[in-house]
Amino acid sequence: MIEQLIIGLLFLGALLYIGRRVYRTVFAKKTGCAKGCGCGEEKTALTGKTNKATTV
Repeated sequence: MIEQLIIGLLFLGALLYIGRRVYRTVFAKKTGCAKGCGCGEEKTALTGKTNKATTV
């Protein structure tokens, strides 16, 4: 009985983990036009350097 509960909790945790990753991939914030021209540049708050990738 306790083994089934542990396995169930591990399975539920894995589903939540995968679901969260899929959600973040599908609903990711997109910046710029994806042409590499730099139109989506933002300055990061910590370093002040420009970052062409999505800032966290």
